[in-house]
Amino acid sequence: MVNFHILTLFPEMVMQGLNTSILGRAAARGDISIEAVNIRDYTENKHGRVDDYTYGGGAGMLMQAQPVYDAYRAVVDRISQNGDGNKKTRVIYVTPQGKPFRQEMAQELSKEEELIFLCGHYEGIDERVLEEIVTDEISIGDYVLTGGELPAMVMVDAIARLVPGVLHNDESAETESFGNGLLEYPQYSRPEIWHDKQVPQVLLSGDHAKVDAWRLEQALMRTKERRPDLYEKYMDTHR
Repeated sequence: MVNFHILTLFPEMVMQGLNTSILGRAAARGDISIEAVNIRDYTENKHGRVDDYTYGGGAGMLMQAQPVYDAYRAVVDRISQNGDGNKKTRVIYVTPQGKPFRQEMAQELSKEEELIFLCGHYEGIDERVLEEIVTDEISIGDYVLTGGELPAMVMVDAIARLVPGVLHNDESAETESFGNGLLEYPQYSRPEIWHDKQVPQVLLSGDHAKVDAWRLEQALMRTKERRPDLYEKYMDTHR
């Protein structure tokens, strides 16, 4: 089981996105837990502000260290009360400056019991609190969004589906794209003919060895065409 704690200024956005479909059912069963912690609840500003101007000038506002740190401490203190207080909880800051998020990273993080995601806004977060609490800086791509909520939700989804019990068929997490270093092969369902397009005969043969060979061939072809970088990496390790 993984407990996800998301520090955010927009908890409703996070919970509405993650409390539905497969993840929502997994949370209801107790396979995972998801909570959104409102950073604004921890500000000492009487007007509820969590941001201020940046030193040195520049456009935009910056999230202040104090409310972020106090929200983090509240979560960590609860984790310590409920379990092992000696183990440092990984804190993931969602930022375009971080390491690219990959399937291997999702697999690694799915083995953690507690994960804290920190969602920035405006021009980001005061560097001092990042230096103090963050263990991982991760990016979902080379582009900039208005906040860290969507990337955090993407990562929670990718990680959670690898937790045992979340998917009814755990094998699907192993055979899909990136599971073996290749993009996934094409798949088909009923009817056998649709818009004059026939399901490949090999899939109707009942010969599992031939089906597996066809799927590998298709995965290799698709990966070579769409992601030559992955194809070369796969071929280097399978020679």
